[in-house]
Amino acid sequence: MLTTQIKKSLVQTSTVSFFLLSALVSQAHATNLIVETTAGKVQGIAQEGLFTWTGIPYGKAPIGDLRWKKPQPANLWQMPFDATKPAVDCIQMSKEGTIGAEDCLNLNIYRPDNNQQNLPVLFYLHGGNNQFGTSAEFNPQVVATELNAVIVTVNYRLGALGFNPINVLNTGDKVEDSGNYALLDIKLSLDWVKNNIKSFGGNPDNITISGFSAGGRDVMAMLISPIFKNSFNKAIVFSGGMTTSDKDASAQIFADRLAKLAVRDGKKSTQASAKTWILSHSSDVKDYLYQLPAVDLANLFGDAGIRMSQFPHLYRDGTVLPKNGFETDKYNSVPVIMVTGQGEFSLFARGDKRFSSAIADNSLATNTKLLNQYHFVNKYGSLLYSLFNVNQSAKTMYPYYDAPIYGVELAIGNNEVVTGSQLAPLGSFHGIFLSLWDKTKFMPFTEQLEKLEGTIDTRKNLNGYLASFLLNGEPTNASQVVWKRWTPENEKAGESLLIIDENKQKSIIYMSNKPYTYNDVIDLIEQDNTVTTKEKHELVTQVLNGRWFSEPLDAHFAQKAQ
Repeated sequence: MLTTQIKKSLVQTSTVSFFLLSALVSQAHATNLIVETTAGKVQGIAQEGLFTWTGIPYGKAPIGDLRWKKPQPANLWQMPFDATKPAVDCIQMSKEGTIGAEDCLNLNIYRPDNNQQNLPVLFYLHGGNNQFGTSAEFNPQVVATELNAVIVTVNYRLGALGFNPINVLNTGDKVEDSGNYALLDIKLSLDWVKNNIKSFGGNPDNITISGFSAGGRDVMAMLISPIFKNSFNKAIVFSGGMTTSDKDASAQIFADRLAKLAVRDGKKSTQASAKTWILSHSSDVKDYLYQLPAVDLANLFGDAGIRMSQFPHLYRDGTVLPKNGFETDKYNSVPVIMVTGQGEFSLFARGDKRFSSAIADNSLATNTKLLNQYHFVNKYGSLLYSLFNVNQSAKTMYPYYDAPIYGVELAIGNNEVVTGSQLAPLGSFHGIFLSLWDKTKFMPFTEQLEKLEGTIDTRKNLNGYLASFLLNGEPTNASQVVWKRWTPENEKAGESLLIIDENKQKSIIYMSNKPYTYNDVIDLIEQDNTVTTKEKHELVTQVLNGRWFSEPLDAHFAQKAQ
């Protein structure tokens, strides 16, 4: 009996001790995740093998008189900021309606759950045509652990709140008057990271800026922007490319859109008079724009797609971006990797109104005529888009770029036998790299892909190259081929691009080049007889036209029509 009581007492004591110890460990863990920043302390959380801090303000709310102004540093806070909740997204349109808020200048920080310090920093900008998207674009668990890096993702103003070329908004401050408010947000957030990331275990002198799609195009803009000089150490551009807009021409397009609101609100009686009024320097116009509901502004360019002509942004103002854009001879030269897929246009083809309803009701496969048209735009749009993402940029930059340029092309997903029938129509689509970072990102298209040993090997090898690049600016991988720089000489020799493919068992990685030019693609289009002449004209002028990558195509067929 006594022995039983003693045993019971020991068990109770051990249980209490265990829970006390657990509580002490948890308390110590929580204390370790309270980090001091220049604005105050922030409380993080440990989850999925990461330490995370989300929604940290880096700027004041750009509302009221601050709507179209340079962002201001966030106000100081006294109590620890709760950085365990999801970040507030910037206001934007979505399938469910308008979401987010104007008060959205915040960032997330993720790092491996270890005690290492001085880790490389990957600063990431989301995609979405600079109109939508969020800092939670992907689950950073794989990236942070496999790259052994601190990952920073950022929210910044979008749409007509992030870019606005209307001159009546000018204040006399040249940086502010650029109209590139989103870039100014990104600069402030990057300054915040530079000043604070050491407290989170990151190296402020080893920051790699990166971004996907619109975020990648923003990164490209940062490479030519004087205001970003000496702000970062390396760059990775995922499906980006070179895009800028003329500010005065952009103001005309914005005025057309805003004029509709002015007529709706009774400011003017006709579209023409409202546009003239919007383009005037009347203080009444400025007052009107500042009092417009953010919802109206978030939805102003809902039909833009990936057409700069519909939502022009990244203005060549002469201060934030040079007047001659990417023709400049003054780059912020740092080692850069540019990434593309071979099937970059496939998702956009699916979303085009010509095909979207047939895809939605699964009738495309049985409509031979429409299916041929889909294959036509998918094929030539992807050939042009992938060329635009890497080779065009590299050729433009190279004469004036004083740092290594690397190019990589993803070919995974093109073989139905390997990666399944759901992925085959898309191929190596726009953003397929994210499926190598976040396994659930593009389900169910990538369901078969994620089951393959070859995908595991591809993920390991791609991340191996990237981890090396983050650490020292050279994408090396001891178990794989040497990734050579993009140079005209290597292009001529057939080894300027790293190609990444896979079979069911392993990755297939080798050096090659882009074997065609814009003119080659245009010749192929002219010779193509899978669609009728009338259909071809419609596809070229209604589906492929006005895209970021389609300028040579548009010029050719415009001249042909004369």
